[in-house]
Amino acid sequence: MADVVNLNRARKARARAAATVQAAASRAAFGRTKAQKQADARERARHEATVDGARRED
Repeated sequence: MADVVNLNRARKARARAAATVQAAASRAAFGRTKAQKQADARERARHEATVDGARRED
């Protein structure tokens, strides 16, 4: 016979797990210093310039 599942507990547990994942993503995105953000922006700009320079004209 199957176990009885409290649907409210299951729903709340699923919501807590989703909130935990969202919190981890927010910490990774916004929990950085200004210097780290600037370094990432410089790296992204350098990469875009490299890709644009390698693009062929049709």
